[in-house]
Amino acid sequence: MNELQLKKGDKAPDFELVNQNNENITLISFSGKWLVLYFYPKDNTPGCTTEAIDFTSLKKEFNSLETKIIGVSKDSVKSHINFIAKKSLRIDLLSDPEHQTMEQYGVWKLKKNYGREYMGVVRTTFLINPEGKIEEIWNSVRAKEHASKVLEYLKNVI
Repeated sequence: MNELQLKKGDKAPDFELVNQNNENITLISFSGKWLVLYFYPKDNTPGCTTEAIDFTSLKKEFNSLETKIIGVSKDSVKSHINFIAKKSLRIDLLSDPEHQTMEQYGVWKLKKNYGREYMGVVRTTFLINPEGKIEEIWNSVRAKEHASKVLEYLKNVI
């Protein structure tokens, strides 16, 4: 488990993960563009569905700001395909089953639920600027209206 704590201004760790189309996606492929990289626990759960639908509904506005939206969970590519089809999502979802990228970004942590401890992803969003540096971090995100908050922040920094 990596206790790395990234902060604003840090160079974003590179990654190579597979999206729902079985394409390899890397941080470097977004060079020169803004990137919203959000980590979420599980496909088809209430909070994760809310977050994904909200980012999808604002995709045109993010696109107008030359900003890509990428969601990352430990779910399989097949799970992502089903989630995207079921909820009509229009964002890329990356599969990180070994949680290596989650560990690099410091979002794979010890969680507690009903007295049970386990390792899992803490819902976190990183805004990465065109130079590949972290512009902003939202930790322990509440899914409702989060996408709108990210969009408003982005409009103020561009």
